[in-house]
Amino acid sequence: MNNVGSETRKVRTGVDVGGTFTDLVLVDQNTGKIFLGKRLTTHADPSRAILGGLERIAKESGRSIESVDDLVHGTTLVTNTIIERRGAKVGLLTTRGFRDSLELGKEIRHDRHDLFLRRPEPLVCRRLRQEAGERINAAGEILLELEEASVRAAAQEFKASDVEAIAVCFLHSYANAVHEQRAKQILQSELPGVPITLSHEISPEIREYERANTACANAYVQPMMNRYLTRLDSRLREAGFAGSLSLMLSGGGLTRIEAAEAQPIHLIESGPAAGATAAAFYSRITQIPDLISFDMGGTTAKMCLIEAGQPERSNQFEAARVSRFQKGSGLPLKIPVIDLIEIGAGGGSIARIDQMGLLKVGPQSAGSEPGPVCYGRGGRRPTVTDADLVLGYLSPTYFLGGEMELDMDAVQRALHEHVAEPLNIDVLQAAIGIRRIVDENMAAATRMYIAEKGRDPRQYALLAFGGAGPVHAHSLAKLLGVKRVVVPLGAGVMSALGFLVAAPAINLARSYAGRVAELDWQRVNALLEAMEQEASRFLTRSGIASEAIGFRRCVDMRHLGQGFEIPVDVPDGILDARTADTLAGSFRNAYEMRFGRSIAGIAIEALTWRLAAVGPAPEVSLQFSVSDRAEAGPHKGSRMVYFPETGFVTADVLDRYRLGPGMRFEGPAVVEERESTTIIGPHCKAEVDASLNLIIELAEVPRQRSDAPGEPAPLTVKIKEVSRV
Repeated sequence: MNNVGSETRKVRTGVDVGGTFTDLVLVDQNTGKIFLGKRLTTHADPSRAILGGLERIAKESGRSIESVDDLVHGTTLVTNTIIERRGAKVGLLTTRGFRDSLELGKEIRHDRHDLFLRRPEPLVCRRLRQEAGERINAAGEILLELEEASVRAAAQEFKASDVEAIAVCFLHSYANAVHEQRAKQILQSELPGVPITLSHEISPEIREYERANTACANAYVQPMMNRYLTRLDSRLREAGFAGSLSLMLSGGGLTRIEAAEAQPIHLIESGPAAGATAAAFYSRITQIPDLISFDMGGTTAKMCLIEAGQPERSNQFEAARVSRFQKGSGLPLKIPVIDLIEIGAGGGSIARIDQMGLLKVGPQSAGSEPGPVCYGRGGRRPTVTDADLVLGYLSPTYFLGGEMELDMDAVQRALHEHVAEPLNIDVLQAAIGIRRIVDENMAAATRMYIAEKGRDPRQYALLAFGGAGPVHAHSLAKLLGVKRVVVPLGAGVMSALGFLVAAPAINLARSYAGRVAELDWQRVNALLEAMEQEASRFLTRSGIASEAIGFRRCVDMRHLGQGFEIPVDVPDGILDARTADTLAGSFRNAYEMRFGRSIAGIAIEALTWRLAAVGPAPEVSLQFSVSDRAEAGPHKGSRMVYFPETGFVTADVLDRYRLGPGMRFEGPAVVEERESTTIIGPHCKAEVDASLNLIIELAEVPRQRSDAPGEPAPLTVKIKEVSRV
C-alpha cells in the first residue's frame, strides 16, 4: 500500500461526498493534467456514487482504477449522523458523582430570554450512563484507587442493554490516564469486540463536560463509520484499486484509514475543511492573501476567512445546534477544526410558507433524493435551484454539461402551488423572493461570523465555489460590500481538489495549567518534546521523511479568573524563565487585537499546550484537461437573466472552457461549465488569469424603475466583445 505523501504516487483522486452531489478530481502528476467529475450522491450507500464516479473519471482521463495510486476522501456522514441522531447505542462510564454532567452541561442558557429554550439532548441517555469509584485530582495525583468491581458491574449493565460502543471519561484523566486505561482493559475482557473510546486519547484537555461530550460523540459514530470505511475500502479493492485510502481531518490535514476508524469524530468537518484548504491554495495561486471562502453546494453554504493565505482555525466545535446561529445551542466538541460557519442554504434548500404566512427558505433540503423539482426525480416542493432556473441563471439544457435536462414547466407549477398562490403573487415574484431570502440569509450569517472576529468583509475578496456558489456570488458580494469575486475553473468540485492539495498532518494537545510567571519550564519542554516525538512517529509511518516535518507550537492563555482562552504562538527551541515575558507580551497583543483593549495588572495563565505537525503538501499545477479548447470562440448565445438592480437583461452566455488566459469582458454575462455556472452582473469587469480563474470586479448599477410591482422593466445591456490581452 502506498503511503500519504509518498513520492511514488503519480495518479491521485479526491472524492467529496456531499448532501446532493459527490464530487471528484483526478490529478495525474506525470502530465500535470486535472480531470473533474460530479455525480448525484447515493445516500443509501455513498460508496455506489464514489465507485461510479471513480470509474467514469478514470475512463475520461484515459486511465483505469488500477492506475490510481492514492484516493483522498471526505464525507459529511459523521456530522449527519449526529444531527439526525442515528448513531450507535452508547454506554458512558464516568467517575462516581458525575453521571449527570452531560445533562447539566455548563448551566448556561444560550438564550436567556427564550422561555421555551431547547437544549441539545445528550448522545447517551441516563440509563446507559454508569459510574465507577475512582478519583484523580487536577495535578494527576491518585486520591482514590479505581474500584475494579464497579467497572465490571457497569460492564454487565452495558451488556444487558446491548450497547454498541462505550465511552470512558474519568475526572482529570488528561493529567493521569492510568484509571481510564485499566477500565478499558476490564471492559474489553467483559465485552470483547465492543469499541471503547477513552477521553484522554480523544481530547486530553481540561473541561470535563466538553471532554465527555467528545468521547461520547466519537463512540456514537464509530460503529457506523467503521462499517462504512470497511465497506468502501473493500469495494474499492474489488474494483481494482490497489493504492492508499486516506481521509481529510476537520483541521485540514490528512490521516490514514486506521486512524480515522479509531477516532472518526475528527472527520466531522472533513468536507467543509477540504473547501477551506482549497481556498487557501487559491489564495496563494492568485496572490490574494485575504479571502472569504464561500462554498455553496446543494445542501449547505460554508463561509471561512482566509488571512495571509491560511484559513482560520479553532480547537472547539459545536455539533447539531438546535438554534441555527446561536453559540451554546449545540454539542461542544474539543477537536481541532478549520473555523468556519455552515448554514442550511444550498441549491436544494426548500421554500415554504410558515404558520405566520411568511416565505422561508431552508434549512431543510431536497438533497439528491428526490432533489429539486427541476431534476424530475420526484421532488414536489420548490427549491433555490428551481428559483435560479426561473430567473435565468441556469440553463435547462446544459445542467451538468447537458447530462440532466431541467423541467421548467414542473418548476413553474410547483412555485405557483406552494409559494405564489398562498402569497397572492405571481411565479416570477415567488422566484425572486426565494432568491432574495437565501442570499440575505447567507449575508447575515457571513456578517455575524466576520464581526465576531473583529473584521470587515469589505476588506476581503470573495472566492466562490461549490455547485451553487458562483451562481450566488455576485448577489452575496453586493450584500457584503465586497468588490472582487474570484471563481476558479472547476469551482463546482473545488472541495475535492482541496483533498489533493492538503498536507499530511496531526494535531496534539496536553493540558498543563499555571500562571505563566510560575510555570515549571522543564515540565513544559518535556511535554512539548513528547508531543513532537509522537507526531513524528505518526507522520513517518505515513512515509514522510522526519526532516520534512514542520512543527507549530501554541498555548491557550487567559487572564486569571477568565473562563475562556485565546491561542498564542510558542517560540521554537528550549523554553526557560525568559519565555514567560515573551508569552505574556504575545498574549496581550492577541487579546487587544481580538477585543480592542488590554488589561494591566492581572496575572496571566497558560492552560493547554498544542502542537501541529505538518508534512509537505503535494504540488499540483492547475493544468485542466479542458484548457486546450481556449482558442475557440467562447460565445454560446444569450438569454434573459434577472438582476435585482436592473430587472431582466439580455446576457451573453459564454463557454468557460473556451475562456483562455488574458481574456477580458464585461457583464452582464453567464459563464457555463459542466459543474457550475458563474453569474456576472451588469457593468462588472471580468478577466481570466494565468490559472484560468475568473477575476470579477463588481460595479454599482443604478436601480431601474419597474413598470409593474415585482416585475422590473427589461433592460438590455450590450456585452463587450471578449478580447485577448
